[in-house]
Amino acid sequence: MSKQRIGIVGARGYTGAELIKLIARHPDLELVFVSSRELDGQRVSEHNDSHTGDLRYENRDPAAVVAKRADVVILALPNGKAVPYVQAIDVAAPQTLVLDLSADFRFDAAWYYGLPELTRKGYAGQKRISNPGCYATAMQLAIAPLKDLLAAPPACFGVSGYSGAGTTPSDKNDPQKLRDNLIPYALTGHTHEKEASFRLGVPVDFMPHVAPHFRGLTVTVNLYLSHAMKREEILARFHAAYAAEKLVTVIDEAPWVSRIAHRHDAQIGGFTLAADGKRVVIVATLDNLLKGAATQAMQNLNRALGHDELTGIPHD
Repeated sequence: MSKQRIGIVGARGYTGAELIKLIARHPDLELVFVSSRELDGQRVSEHNDSHTGDLRYENRDPAAVVAKRADVVILALPNGKAVPYVQAIDVAAPQTLVLDLSADFRFDAAWYYGLPELTRKGYAGQKRISNPGCYATAMQLAIAPLKDLLAAPPACFGVSGYSGAGTTPSDKNDPQKLRDNLIPYALTGHTHEKEASFRLGVPVDFMPHVAPHFRGLTVTVNLYLSHAMKREEILARFHAAYAAEKLVTVIDEAPWVSRIAHRHDAQIGGFTLAADGKRVVIVATLDNLLKGAATQAMQNLNRALGHDELTGIPHD
């Protein structure tokens, strides 16, 4: 059987690089084009040692992307840039599977929202898939097993590595400005706050910060409960929710962000109760470039293309 043909638009970014690695190790996928304005003409192998051969970056506009006739187009573009590509594909190649990693379609009911551990049952063959945000993934995984017991909006304190700020220069990805520093930003109304609230169906408060490390994020989630619970009861809910999930690991202690880098799973732990049993604090970590982006994209692609969800994804 011939391999399914994959194209990436926006391949210069950190997530694009991780996608190239995952596609290279997948037995049934073939990377047929990578689009990047900045790297136009350069060999992919010069920037990503997981790829062999003479494939080169190209600067492809929407019409040129359609003309390539790939089975799948992955859009790894900044927020607000995906629409022209989707419109072109909708008109000329509606059968093409489109997976968008930006926030552009996460609130669109016509698109499947692919957080597999929580939305897998909602996939019914849709050709338009929206990949969740990294922070939004961590928050939803940490809140979902207790959502029916909430007495107040969850409050989430997040810290991410500066790769989450992308490659366009700014204070949030400047190692010199981040040295010995922690930069708060978008303290209300962050896109991932809106996303988690929308998808969970409950308001979520989120306060993000960026730190000097490169990759990995941690979210400390404060949950007020409608009635007192024991720690064992809370743990039982999380084990029941994620026992069959290879890419969500429930641990006893609070996970460290330094231990999640380059891992493909999310880790959830801590589970610390207040004295009255009506407040619990939970910590979730994940690699923002992997389970927060590229790995989750591969889970969604595998399901849409008829492969085992974990094909090509290293996991214990």
